[in-house]
Amino acid sequence: MTRIGIIIGSTRPGRVGEPVARWVYEVAKERTDVEFELVDLLDYKLPHLDEIYPPAMDQYQQPHTLEWADKIASFDGFVIVTPEYNHSTSGALKNAIDFLYKEWNNKAVGFVSYGSVGGARAVEHLRLIAGELQLADVRSQVALSLFTDFENFSVFKPNDFQRDALNTTLDQVVAWSRALAPLRGK
Repeated sequence: MTRIGIIIGSTRPGRVGEPVARWVYEVAKERTDVEFELVDLLDYKLPHLDEIYPPAMDQYQQPHTLEWADKIASFDGFVIVTPEYNHSTSGALKNAIDFLYKEWNNKAVGFVSYGSVGGARAVEHLRLIAGELQLADVRSQVALSLFTDFENFSVFKPNDFQRDALNTTLDQVVAWSRALAPLRGK
């Protein structure tokens, strides 16, 4: 069965990314054709990149890198839930992405972002990164506004139309993940 990881891309105390990711997971698990799993960066104590060799050399040395690599390798695609910090994604998410290389290759990725302008600029940066990692980013995305999809900028209350955007994004991630399976040797 196709497996999709839903990555919570923030580790900040009081983060709103966790309720957003749980919403993504609840909507996603209504599907019976795919297995979804929440992946919280807080569960993977990744320091600032501390591997001696570049990830493309596939010579991971650190136990935390090996654990992270095993988790990411277990998926066929991803939905990344990202905040927008200073017109980009979070440093924690970028660091987690940078730890690995081949584990990301030939998989699909979709984005659910949040911020004052829906996290659009964070996703723009992540799309550039995805290309380098041979991740196929899908066109559809969910852009959540802190002004209209959150109460007091902190309590997540998505507008009804966001569910449709999420289902479209999930459809695309699943379809592309399956289409890329031959490239992953599955």
